[in-house]
Amino acid sequence: EDVPSQTFDNKDYFCGKETFPVYESIFTEEGETIRKIAIEMEKPPQIEIHVWTIRKGILRHFYVEKLSKREFEELPYFKLKTRTTLSQWKIFSEGEAQITQMCESRVCRTELEDLVKVLYLEKSEKGHC
Repeated sequence: EDVPSQTFDNKDYFCGKETFPVYESIFTEEGETIRKIAIEMEKPPQIEIHVWTIRKGILRHFYVEKLSKREFEELPYFKLKTRTTLSQWKIFSEGEAQITQMCESRVCRTELEDLVKVLYLEKSEKGHC
């Protein structure tokens, strides 16, 4: 199930909070799905990529790599999915640590999908910031 992409650069959209672009890359090879979630940070200027290797719905391997923006721009397959705040990214990272332990021995498709949804910000109604 694909969550529709969000494209907004407008700070008002998120009540004036600073937002950061989030990218995703998914590809399958030899029965494994490699899913990468990347966030572009300003300070320090780098890309943090969270890499999940999933086989038959079980999270087999997880790691984080950090690249410069130039190195990231040379990578194929990444698509801008949304923008998120640092607080949402922190929730994502903490949830990821819990899921990594929980999903080593059982299928966790829905947990992984729900975790990614954390990064999508809800548009607040005007005046409710």
